[in-house]
Amino acid sequence: MKSIQVRPQAGEFAENKDIARDLRVNEILPALAQGKEVVLDFRGVRLSTQSFIHALISEAIRVHSIDVLDRLMFKNCTPTIKTLINIVVDYMQTDTKEGQ
Repeated sequence: MKSIQVRPQAGEFAENKDIARDLRVNEILPALAQGKEVVLDFRGVRLSTQSFIHALISEAIRVHSIDVLDRLMFKNCTPTIKTLINIVVDYMQTDTKEGQ
């Protein structure tokens, strides 16, 4: 299992898509490719933008299918961040179904 602390890189307000991309490319996708579970720990992150969450997880869903959510976990999320994650996941489910 790989645990990734979001706050040290993204701060209390996670908005920078370049930081999300770096986390995705350098940590999330390699761990998933190795078959590991990935825990994204949002402890200390008060707010985020939808575009940050999208940049963080959408490619993992696109590459590994929606089933990747069995190995991708979200920890210590505020209600707002939980809502944003659900919006992105719902969007990706629709997007991947339409792409079939």
